[in-house]
Amino acid sequence: MGPDVPFEEFPKIARFSREVIVTEKIDGTNGQVYVNASMTEVYAGSRSRWISPEADHFGFARWVADHKESLLTLGPGAHFGEWWGAGIQRRYDLKEKRFSLFNTHRWSDDATRPACCGVVPVLWRGPMDELDAEAIMEELRRGGSVASPGFTKPEGIVIFHTVGQWLLKKTFDDGPKGVG
Repeated sequence: MGPDVPFEEFPKIARFSREVIVTEKIDGTNGQVYVNASMTEVYAGSRSRWISPEADHFGFARWVADHKESLLTLGPGAHFGEWWGAGIQRRYDLKEKRFSLFNTHRWSDDATRPACCGVVPVLWRGPMDELDAEAIMEELRRGGSVASPGFTKPEGIVIFHTVGQWLLKKTFDDGPKGVG
């Protein structure tokens, strides 16, 4: 029949020529808002761990706690975004911090998104084989940040392949993190 080990199925391969969504890559810190199934509690996470107001990460857990009622309207599950602005990475010349959700398809409509949340700016959408990442980067370089108009040193772009559910990033330094 077969070896005495669990069978490992080969994953399906996504088609290249499907939709991609290109957004501005905001230079902040990853944040997660988790709403429990009964929609009574919200939890804050960084990229790699749960955080709390007592063991915070750039004030994100305190912000989540302060905006609990509004964030509950995100609905059950994990909601990822970028916590950015004053005191975080590039700072974007802001005096406050902001939370921008990554799921542009779900949260692009201001009427459906909690008022305390933004969404990362969509720079281009279309088939993968029509993507001109260099032209999008050049437009971002010339025009500056779309997320924070007037800020002239944006970080780069994120490319999301909708069918494959995978992400790629392209930054202006495009070298190892911390170099360039």
